[in-house]
Amino acid sequence: MKFKVAVSVFCGVTLFASVGFSQQAKFPAFSAEAHRGGRGLYPENTITAMLQTMKIDGITTLEMDTHITKDGKVVVTHDDYLSPAFMLTPEGKEIPVTDAKKYPVFGMNYDELRKFDLGTKYFDQFPKQQKSKQYIPLLNSLIDSVQAKTKKTKSKQFFYNIETKCSEKGDGVTNPEPEVFVKLLMDVIEKKKIMPYVVIQSFDKRTIQIINQKYPKVKTSFLVANKKSYEENIADLGYKPFILSPVWQMVNEEMVAKAHADGVKIVPWTANTAEDIKKLKALKVDGIISDYPDVLVQTKL
Repeated sequence: MKFKVAVSVFCGVTLFASVGFSQQAKFPAFSAEAHRGGRGLYPENTITAMLQTMKIDGITTLEMDTHITKDGKVVVTHDDYLSPAFMLTPEGKEIPVTDAKKYPVFGMNYDELRKFDLGTKYFDQFPKQQKSKQYIPLLNSLIDSVQAKTKKTKSKQFFYNIETKCSEKGDGVTNPEPEVFVKLLMDVIEKKKIMPYVVIQSFDKRTIQIINQKYPKVKTSFLVANKKSYEENIADLGYKPFILSPVWQMVNEEMVAKAHADGVKIVPWTANTAEDIKKLKALKVDGIISDYPDVLVQTKL
């Protein structure tokens, strides 16, 4: 039964990719990506952050994180548990540090999760962040909002770089099994008909391996932060992804050259200063993920 479902979904993806608007989906020559929607400026992973960042000329890609709720909803949020650092309870109270693991996203139904506020509390890590009351959105609602604004303003089509937040140790605790996660995520992406504009990224190689096998038309990105060589990371993944996305400190001329020779793009994360961004651009990376999309587009070589 699982095999039949996978084949059905796979056939749907193939059909869409072949007859859809894939000709319009050329990946940016340089992917300027707003990390979590640009959390240096706006509350992270919110619809507001995405819509505001879309106004920044030069940004091509909206980067975001996804989790699965107890009732199987795909939501846009980064942490496994609601963070005391910037979340408030539905009553507007702070979450004590002692309750740092009291509210697991995977352990809550979406109706309950949506009541928490992630945009009002001052977040000292990003002092310039514009504060406003915000909630954790459903992925499908965020896509609807972005696509509606694109249509209304007749603006360019933005790419979506969507991360699966899961791990082996989190299976059944903070995330579902990778096959379930991928199916729920891809169902949303297929329904919203944005497949040509999507990159799925993850530190959890299992999810993108599944996508590479079952949804081969979908672009994937392998997130890494280690001391392995380019070749070792690719061997670990088991196939050549569309993108290798290392923490920015890992990037050097040799890595970029080897990736490009393999037809793999390098899009590092998370470079936030003009100095670091210049260094990466000088290495001819294919994009940069930054908390400060304004700094990213303003920084030239």
